[in-house]
Amino acid sequence: MKALPLGPLMIDIAGTELTELDHERLSHPAVGGIILFSRNYQSPEQLQHLCAEIHALREPRLPIGIDHEGGRVQRCREGFTRLPAMRSLGEVWDRDPSKAQTMARAIGYVLAAELRSRGVDLSFTPVLDLDWGRSSVVGTRAFHSDPQVVVKLAGALIEGLRQAGMIACGKHFPGHGWVEADSHVAIPVDERGLDQLAADMLPYRQLKLDAVMPAHVSFPKCDCKSAGFSNYWIDILRNDIKFDGVVFSDDLSMEGASVAGDVLARAMAAYRAGCDMLLVCNSPEAVGDLLQRWQEPIDPQRSARVERLLPTAPVPTPAALLEDPLYQAGVAYAGELRCIGLRPEISDLGQVFAAAISHRKALAAPVKFQ
Repeated sequence: MKALPLGPLMIDIAGTELTELDHERLSHPAVGGIILFSRNYQSPEQLQHLCAEIHALREPRLPIGIDHEGGRVQRCREGFTRLPAMRSLGEVWDRDPSKAQTMARAIGYVLAAELRSRGVDLSFTPVLDLDWGRSSVVGTRAFHSDPQVVVKLAGALIEGLRQAGMIACGKHFPGHGWVEADSHVAIPVDERGLDQLAADMLPYRQLKLDAVMPAHVSFPKCDCKSAGFSNYWIDILRNDIKFDGVVFSDDLSMEGASVAGDVLARAMAAYRAGCDMLLVCNSPEAVGDLLQRWQEPIDPQRSARVERLLPTAPVPTPAALLEDPLYQAGVAYAGELRCIGLRPEISDLGQVFAAAISHRKALAAPVKFQ
């Protein structure tokens, strides 16, 4: 095991197990984390083995992240609870705010406990974008259109995450819900001024977050650079909002990041703007190019911030979760939210019960290391 401070690059891998090239890249001094995708997942047991192998590479261990929000953004499905889209919690809020908060806390606990039980350290959640009814890429990922409701529901979800020992990463600062373009394939522009963005920014002001991910969105009335490359926006985070956690760039391979140039130019722009951790995903060639050309020395302050993301609480075991009342409640709430007309494509109770039985068996299965 190598003793290396955590660098500023978070990269990905191609498959379900580490290759020699993966070992080499994950041991590079500039690397400080790894993000997993659906292609890296086969089963809970395989995931646990993969995470253990990654964690054994270095000290401090590399943080392992994943996009596991619920709804259409959930990388691990078979063997995990199918989590509802966050909009469903907002719809419950409109009828019963107290129940919606109770549900959100329990679902946050399930989300974090299941991932941690298999070795994943953090999920890039919650989405704090407001549901303005304009953005298809945000859509059902948003809790609500009312920022105070977003604060309440996201706050409850965060309580659940933390109860399971996981940090909270709010995204996409200062807000991605107004623009119609998808930053994965386009360069979104939000023509509103700072005063008009106050509602979108409210969750970041009122919630205690461990990490924040800026949007690949341009706000030309505020600054000429998109938020993830903007000293202006990250200065607002640090000095106005007083955020002292980790700032993640969004994926620098996305089209919304292309305004900054090639992969090195993008990484340097985000790093110099104040991002602590730079995501480069779904582009092995870009990762190789960046690792060859990156020259910035490790910043001890940023490295220490990233290290604080690593969980310190005991890892919940799959067997213990099956007897955990909060976990049981969260699984039940997830099924309820998917069956009350909010997710009609899976409204059949028989499907839910069958999935729940399969899920419990998968969680209880012993881990088999190769």
